[in-house]
Amino acid sequence: MLKVGKAQPEHTLDQDPARSYTLPARFYTDPDIFAAEREAIFYRGWHMACHANDLSEIGSYVTAAIFDQKVFICRGKDNVLRGFYNVCAHRAHELLAGSGKAKVITCPYHAWSYHLTGELRSARGSEDLPGFDHGEFCLTPVRVETYGHIVFFNLDDDAPAASVAFDGLDAELDEHIPGFATMQRRQVFSSTLEANWKVAVDNFVECYHCAPAHPAFADLVDLNTYHSTCHAQYSSHIGSGVRPDNKAYTFDPKAPVQKSAFWWLWPMSTVNLTPGDTAVSLFWFNPVSPTRTELLAISYTPDGKSTPQLDAASEYAGTILSDEDNRLCESVQRGMASRGYRQGRFVVDAKRSAISEHAVHHFHQLVAQALNWRKSDTTG
Repeated sequence: MLKVGKAQPEHTLDQDPARSYTLPARFYTDPDIFAAEREAIFYRGWHMACHANDLSEIGSYVTAAIFDQKVFICRGKDNVLRGFYNVCAHRAHELLAGSGKAKVITCPYHAWSYHLTGELRSARGSEDLPGFDHGEFCLTPVRVETYGHIVFFNLDDDAPAASVAFDGLDAELDEHIPGFATMQRRQVFSSTLEANWKVAVDNFVECYHCAPAHPAFADLVDLNTYHSTCHAQYSSHIGSGVRPDNKAYTFDPKAPVQKSAFWWLWPMSTVNLTPGDTAVSLFWFNPVSPTRTELLAISYTPDGKSTPQLDAASEYAGTILSDEDNRLCESVQRGMASRGYRQGRFVVDAKRSAISEHAVHHFHQLVAQALNWRKSDTTG
């Protein structure tokens, strides 16, 4: 029997989730690990920016960020979608905020302007500067790809395409989300979570906590029909049975959506569909520090408008459900700093049912692989 208080060696991840330990607690608190994630995960992964319809018009743009790197994506006059770092080549002021339309990109600091192709258009007072080369001060490009009706960006020029990383996702989204290709923006949300980004992802990709921690959700979705499936770099979480009369919000038994469906995309993006009138949200976690995460979401409906039922669903998701999840995640983050916790074990069943944590194991494997974490890295 192990002695209470005795330090135990770290266990690496087992390929079999039923035999595997979780990532060690230090992965959620250590600034050095967070710094390593920045280079190995944040700056090499595909991140959602918006639905493709947000950028359908010439000159339309959206801004996005991953950690401290801000970008914007715009549609040029040639109808090509391009991404750039959101920084002026003159004195580093940010160029754009939010979303909108522009014929040219003009810096609010000194009014340097850029074409939608990223080329410098004008620099006030530079006409007589010796050796001033407009071509030297173009915006720095960022990779952009549209896949599954979602616009993604990636800071890594050598990363496999989003269509390769998330192969099969596009078909799933079209299968489960009515009219996903034609969705229009409805609303934007943001908040802050006092927890590591991985705590938020861990919580998202398992429903083991749903029955005890989300009683209204467990009444809305029949957890006996809830199953999670892991793919190369994403996982899907489908509840095929729902109850129109429930404690979360009620909806018409003949409403277009009669299921719950959630997708997690490596490393920190999600797509969310709930029962009732058709509405989908793109939701992602943006790391701020080892112990703080920004939560961002954009909701879409077929016409960009809401309904009384969607308002009720939003009220539940935006207050009760999010408050429950935030309290869970922030408590876990405090626990990760406790000297009484080191590593846990995954609860997994053969049916991959609602209580199974195999999708958390899948996520932890991707983290470990990205950080090249092996037994030689353990602290004994």
